[in-house]
Amino acid sequence: MASQTHGIQQLLTAEKRAAEKVQEARKRKARRLKQAKDEANAEIDKFKAEREKQFRDYERQHMGSRDDIAAKIEVETRIKMDVMNKTVMTAKDKVIEDLLARVICDVKPQLHRNLRLEDLK
Repeated sequence: MASQTHGIQQLLTAEKRAAEKVQEARKRKARRLKQAKDEANAEIDKFKAEREKQFRDYERQHMGSRDDIAAKIEVETRIKMDVMNKTVMTAKDKVIEDLLARVICDVKPQLHRNLRLEDLK
């Protein structure tokens, strides 16, 4: 009977060690997965930064900087505004005369042709 208890005790101990080894293997696997995920994220971030730098370089070479573009737009806008102001100044008097000619009417009051004078009495 003592040998049976001793065998059961050994079996329980072996089972406990096996469970510990399985648990340890799971922990190692989780650590490796986390490490692989961290490495992948670092590689992705590095790739993103590299591509962003390439894009900015390309943009700078082909389009110029944003300040240059803003200054160019400002100059073009001022030129267009000057042209519009000159056009307004040259055509202003003529437009005012045309409007006044169309608005001012000579009204001659007269009785309507269908009005019968007998109805007024």
